[in-house]
Amino acid sequence: MTSVTVVVPMTIRRRAGRKQIIGPDGAPVPTGRDAAGVAETRGDPALVKALARGFRWRRMLEEGRYGSIRELAAVEGVDRAYVGRVLNLTLLAPDLVEAVLDGTQAERTILPMLVDRLPMNWNWQRAALTGRASSTGANTIAS
Repeated sequence: MTSVTVVVPMTIRRRAGRKQIIGPDGAPVPTGRDAAGVAETRGDPALVKALARGFRWRRMLEEGRYGSIRELAAVEGVDRAYVGRVLNLTLLAPDLVEAVLDGTQAERTILPMLVDRLPMNWNWQRAALTGRASSTGANTIAS
């Protein structure tokens, strides 16, 4: 078996609180929509990380890589209850997930609020996170 080592001279610098890859010519490497296969987000890093974890963990469970939340939590080195709460983020309305990734979610949206028993109904979720009553009149978080 033959291996090939590829060396790419680059530097990673922090600019405006974000990491940026600087190429060998000193110019920033394109990211976001300019780079193939790389997505950029303006969302709250804690919220985005929790969403990414939740969807990754759900995929692992669905693919059968882990047989239970308990097994997944043990491998990931986190508490089983935390895994369950983060997995609940995968039940957020698609437009709420998109708003978090775009950084346009309601200002009062914080991670503890998202993982603490949001209602299953997407209209109720929107009402709970925006503070506005939905068309069904529900405006509180269901327990």
